[in-house]
Amino acid sequence: MILIAMGVSGAGKTRIGEMLAERLHCAFTDGDAFHSAANKEKMHHGIPLTDEDRWPWLKTIRAAIEDKQKAGETAVFTCSSLKRSYRDILRDGDKDVCFVYLKGSRKVLEERLTTRTGHFFDPSLLQSQLDTLEEPGADEAITVSIELSPEAIVDDVLKQVEAR
Repeated sequence: MILIAMGVSGAGKTRIGEMLAERLHCAFTDGDAFHSAANKEKMHHGIPLTDEDRWPWLKTIRAAIEDKQKAGETAVFTCSSLKRSYRDILRDGDKDVCFVYLKGSRKVLEERLTTRTGHFFDPSLLQSQLDTLEEPGADEAITVSIELSPEAIVDDVLKQVEAR
């Protein structure tokens, strides 16, 4: 099984992904690690990424997913996965890939981004991400509110995964 924690910046993908991996006793991989230096530089300067910027990044994450599957491993990844077409690349028709959509209000997301330190993402890009976001339906993802505590989010995700 592969879980992908998704959502806009500030949703808590890394924290929840790490906690899920810990609970599942599996590897955790942050999708941001696969961004090119050029992509990181653009985001650091408040320049939104284009689809052309994202395609190679998404394909690299998909290759890492396939490596985990070939090794017979469960793994947790993070990736914003803002559009259905992005999720389609990551999923590639694979029923073993489960998206976890961390959904939050603009207000909560802004609060989180203004207090975050040490990340290359410019908080001014939140609107661009919200504009790009195509929220997944129940057929595509497990949806959990980021207004819950991290522990409650992880409990809810694992309960929903088990029910699938």
